[in-house]
Amino acid sequence: MSGVRPARDPAVHPDEPLFDGPGFAVAITRIREPLRIVAEASSGRMGVAPHGLAHDGSSTAYPVLGILPALYPEWLGDRAFTEAHRLRFPYVAGEMANGIATTRLVVAMAQTGMLGFFGAAGLPLDQVERALDEIEAALGVEGRTSAPIPSWGSNLIHSPSDEGLEDAVADLYLRRGVRRVSASAFMALTPAVVRIAASGLTRDSSGRILRRHHLFAKVSRREVAEAFMGPAPRVLLEALVRAGKLSREEATLAEHVPVAEDITVEADSGGHTDNRPLVALFPSIRALADELAQRHGYARPIRVGVAGGLGTPTAVAAAFSLGAAYVVTGSINQAAVEAGLSDEGKRMLAEAGLADVIMAPAADMFEMGVKVQVLRRGTLFGMRALRLYELYRAHESLEALPVAVREALEREVLGAKVEAVWAAVQEHFGARDPRELERALREPRHRMALVFRWYLGLSSRWAIQGESGRRADYQIWCGPAMGAFNDWVRGSSLEPLAQRSAVQIALNLMEGAAVITRAQQLRAAGLSIPAAAFAYAPRMLG
Repeated sequence: MSGVRPARDPAVHPDEPLFDGPGFAVAITRIREPLRIVAEASSGRMGVAPHGLAHDGSSTAYPVLGILPALYPEWLGDRAFTEAHRLRFPYVAGEMANGIATTRLVVAMAQTGMLGFFGAAGLPLDQVERALDEIEAALGVEGRTSAPIPSWGSNLIHSPSDEGLEDAVADLYLRRGVRRVSASAFMALTPAVVRIAASGLTRDSSGRILRRHHLFAKVSRREVAEAFMGPAPRVLLEALVRAGKLSREEATLAEHVPVAEDITVEADSGGHTDNRPLVALFPSIRALADELAQRHGYARPIRVGVAGGLGTPTAVAAAFSLGAAYVVTGSINQAAVEAGLSDEGKRMLAEAGLADVIMAPAADMFEMGVKVQVLRRGTLFGMRALRLYELYRAHESLEALPVAVREALEREVLGAKVEAVWAAVQEHFGARDPRELERALREPRHRMALVFRWYLGLSSRWAIQGESGRRADYQIWCGPAMGAFNDWVRGSSLEPLAQRSAVQIALNLMEGAAVITRAQQLRAAGLSIPAAAFAYAPRMLG
């Protein structure tokens, strides 16, 4: 065994170079310290000096082959993103609808230097406004004079069946000065998103265009991404000027900036999704952003982030390695203590595996055939919702349903007589949008769609409220990231639901992503890094 040095215990000799797998694994976790990649003169073996030392405590020197600077989780994304939004971390907690992304979650993220979006989709306007009040009060917006207000935002979801609601939410955000708005499920630009993006545009003394409102656009198709990355169409701007909703100066400036400077590429995810693979989708839209920025001569580059499938540090590290400016998590936050989902719903999510998801018709775009990804394990919602859509496609009206089919529908899915459901639908739309009822009287098939949408809409609320009698009908939006997350946290401090805070989830994902990034840096430098070094176990972080 002459000429072979025994492996050193890095805990006993923390300042000595390391030349073996166990030593590398320890050095990799010290991400906030610089690392020198060294060679052993006698054997040529490559190693690392964890504290930047290039000797082993004796007279033997080690040639330095390279130096890796300290690596912080805060630095993984685009520095321009964190500076633009005054954040510590390039991390966003997404806007889970119906208030599942609660005001409490938004405040917790803001106080940690991360960005959270309130889940306003599906909520009445007065409830959204109360949520804005709660967030502002918790963050001390009123009376703040010198210290900057922590950054936060709220959601604007595309509402093709209720354009008035979309405009009303935009009006509310502008009136209340909501600086960051995440636009989701849009298939094209609408007056509401253009108005938010263009309102408050000004020039500073140097001629640079400044934004008052920042629009984040979730996209999974190139054509939609291109619309948000380009300047607002002149026809929409002119219509808003004529309506008195934009000034002439704002409309003029809007022709020189993208509608959204923050584009969130949404891969396979919970809720509305095209089930696109991240590694194929992101590079395409990232390249499109660069192309459009050059074509239009933008003064600032478009920042492109990633959502969908991010449930482990490995996935987050992969997103940043693709060039993501920031990351957005969704499904995994629904099981967090701050989330507005029932305890039973959270327990169901905590038991989910990678394959425990299913595509089901979306309540808000049912007649268009749009689907959302939901939890399959422990609930029959997905199969029942698909059955409703099949009936809608196959029949012209409720009256056209065979008697046996209608009775089974009432007994096994709706849980009520069709007449009772229709009465509830009339009460709802009579107060909210009577035009829907007028159309239903003219179009029997639309009446059937409204009855089916009653079930689809209430199923998510049953999950939020923990309606015990409708557990089999819970609609819980969920992507495969949830199963991956559950596998990752098993046996750790984040496995108990009571300890799954959104902040702890975020800090562990970012810390782990930095550790895995460090492991890959060393592997790329030529060191033989053990597979175990690419794993990071969750822990309680301060």
